[in-house]
Amino acid sequence: MRSLRAAHTLASRSLLLSARALHGTACPGAAAAAGGRWGAPPPAPSSRVVPAGIAGAVSFSLTFATVAAAEVQAKERLPVDLLPQNVVLYQYQACPFCNKVRAFLDYHDIPYKVVEVNPLSKKEIKWSEYKKVPILTVDGEHLVDSSDIINILQRKISPDDDVMSEEEAKWRRWVDEHLVHILSPNIYRTTSEALESFDYIAKHGNFSTVERFAAKYAGAAAMYMVSKKLMKKYNITDARASLYEACNTWTEALNGRNFLGGSKPNLADLAVFGVLRPIRYLRSGKDMVEHTQIGEWYQRMEDAVGEPSRIQDE
Repeated sequence: MRSLRAAHTLASRSLLLSARALHGTACPGAAAAAGGRWGAPPPAPSSRVVPAGIAGAVSFSLTFATVAAAEVQAKERLPVDLLPQNVVLYQYQACPFCNKVRAFLDYHDIPYKVVEVNPLSKKEIKWSEYKKVPILTVDGEHLVDSSDIINILQRKISPDDDVMSEEEAKWRRWVDEHLVHILSPNIYRTTSEALESFDYIAKHGNFSTVERFAAKYAGAAAMYMVSKKLMKKYNITDARASLYEACNTWTEALNGRNFLGGSKPNLADLAVFGVLRPIRYLRSGKDMVEHTQIGEWYQRMEDAVGEPSRIQDE
């Protein structure tokens, strides 16, 4: 019992740091907020809804609508000669910045393996001088920081298209400098929501048995308190209102387009989708879709990104 209590105490003390890592502070790209895949489960299989047409005056056949949607929202598959090889992602399952990278890989159908990093020991990245996630290795080259990783990959797969629009760059910065800071105050807004988030983290993260127990209970309690400090730090008076406002800001930026990129997602679309995907099926994510206009865009992104291109361990 003494050893169990000692282990629990150590895990609890360490967990505040590891929880911050999972929820943003140890992830590159932004100073602190919501971490890596924090806790929301990956998008559950959902029925794909194809727009039926314009109500009243005009209707489209279901077959035509389905084909049109597929043409607009298909994955961006790469020519074989441009496809990155031997791609390995070192991540926390709940890190928003890791989710950004995964969204890019999935959308471009780039096969990748995943190494889940233990947030307490970080033994899986002992070899790296860089101690944050995500880390991506491509043909032995080590890439770090989610935005830098995506920039480098984009240049690799589109060597003739190295110009990013000012609008795209602006909204990518908005994701790293604003959107991620709103997430932790929302997913840890109440004790029940904190437990919901850490229940997923405990089940899907790389924890020992004792660490898993501490992750769920001590971690939830710690991050509930941290979220209150984050609200003060980022001047957030109402967590849900700030989330709704951010979602509405994003949908207004679309200005009637299917995606910020027009007929297909650009890097800003993938970044917003990536950091929101972990919370989509938590209480905060359900409220987000219910109380804002982001749901239709999010569904289009789910369709466009499609199934993960992750290589499952044999």
